Amino acid sequence: MSDLEIRVVPESDIEQMIGITELVFHTRVKDDERERTLWWFRRMVSYGAYEGDRLVGQLAVLPERISVPGTDLGCAAVTAVGVLPTHRRRGILTGLMDRLWSESAAHDWPVAALWASEAVIYGRYGYGNAAPCLEVEVETVRPLSLRIEPDPRPLRLVDPATAADLLDPIYERYRARRGGGLARDAEWWRRNPLLPVDQDHPERTEPRVVVLDGEPAGSGGYAIYRTADADEGATVHLTELIADTPQIEAVLWRFLSEIDLTRRITCWSRPVDDPLRTISGNVDQIKASRRHAALWLRLTDLKAALERRSWSAPVDLVLDVRDDRIAANHGHWRVRASSEGATCERTDEAADLTLKTRDLAGAYLSGGVPVATLVRDGLAAEHTFGAARSLDIALTTPYGPHLLDEF
Repeated sequence: MSDLEIRVVPESDIEQMIGITELVFHTRVKDDERERTLWWFRRMVSYGAYEGDRLVGQLAVLPERISVPGTDLGCAAVTAVGVLPTHRRRGILTGLMDRLWSESAAHDWPVAALWASEAVIYGRYGYGNAAPCLEVEVETVRPLSLRIEPDPRPLRLVDPATAADLLDPIYERYRARRGGGLARDAEWWRRNPLLPVDQDHPERTEPRVVVLDGEPAGSGGYAIYRTADADEGATVHLTELIADTPQIEAVLWRFLSEIDLTRRITCWSRPVDDPLRTISGNVDQIKASRRHAALWLRLTDLKAALERRSWSAPVDLVLDVRDDRIAANHGHWRVRASSEGATCERTDEAADLTLKTRDLAGAYLSGGVPVATLVRDGLAAEHTFGAARSLDIALTTPYGPHLLDEF
C-alpha cells in the first residue's frame, strides 16, 4: 500500500464515495434517493485511501451515542466500507481501520459498531456479534391470544410529520433499558423510521403511527407500521414497537393484529428476548423467520468501555485480553466492579481468564455468546474455576440489547 495515502475525505469527494458504494454493494442510488444519500454522507467522518486524487477505498463513520448498561458512550458507527475490486488484497481495509483506531480517542469513541455485510470479515478486526435480532411474522387470521390483560387506556393515531417529539422520550427510555440503541435527532427520525416513502419497498404505504401516552408519566408506548396489499390479504409491516410496560406492549400488538383486511404482521427487527413470545397465549402464531447478526461491536478503548458501563454483580478478575490490532488493549487487566462503579487497570498478576477482544466485545452488552460458553467451546481459557461464570453474571442485564437502526 506504499503508493496509496489514507486521509480524511472532503465533502467535494462525496460523489466518489457514492460511486464506490454503488460498485461494491451492487446498488444504484435512484434520483429520488440522492438528496437523502447526500445528507447521509454529509453526517459522516470519512476516511479514504487515495491513489493520487482518485479514491480507491473508503470507511465512513457516523459519530453516534450508543446505549450500554447504565449510560451512553460515544460510538464510531462504521458504514459505507468498500475497496475497488481492482485494489483488493493490498491492505487498504486494514489501513483504514488503523486510521479509525488512531483517531477514536480524540473523538471519544470507546466503542465502534457496524452491520457486517459478511461476518467473516470483521471478526479479524476485533468486532464481536453483540446484539442479534429476530425477523418475525405473526399470523393474525385468528385473534391474537394474550396471557395478560392489555392496558385499557385508548390509543391514538398521530401525524408522522409531527410525531418525533412525542416518540423520542419513549424511545430514549427503551434505549436506557436495552443496550445497543443509537441516539436519534429530529432529522434522523424524519429521514429513517418516519420517512414518507419506504425507498426499499415503495409499494408500502406511508408510515402509520399509533401511540399510547398520558398519565402516569413515563408509561407509554408506540408502534410505527406500514401496510401493503396482496391477493390473499394485506400485511402489516411493523417498523418498530416500543412499550414501557407489558400491558402497553399487549394493547399495541392487539391493535396491530385487529387491523381490518390484514392477515399477518411482519417485523424486520425484534429483540431476541421479545416479550411477545412470553405474553402470547399461542406461540404457534409467532414465527421467527430469520435471525440477523445485526450489531457488531468493537472495544476501541477497553479501559474506558469497561469502566463506564454499569455491572450487575460484584466481580474482581484479571483478564488476559488478546488484541492484535490495538496494542493499547492487549495484555493483563484487573477488572474490579460493583454497584459503586468499576476500575480497569493494567497488572502483572496471573490471569483468571484469557479471551480475545472480539469475544469480550460480543459479551459486553450481554447479548452475544456468554464467556462460559466460549470457554466450553475452546475459544477462551479459564485459569481460575468459576471466573467465566462470574464475568457473565456481572455483565448480565435484565433486558437484552437491541438495535433498531441500520446504518
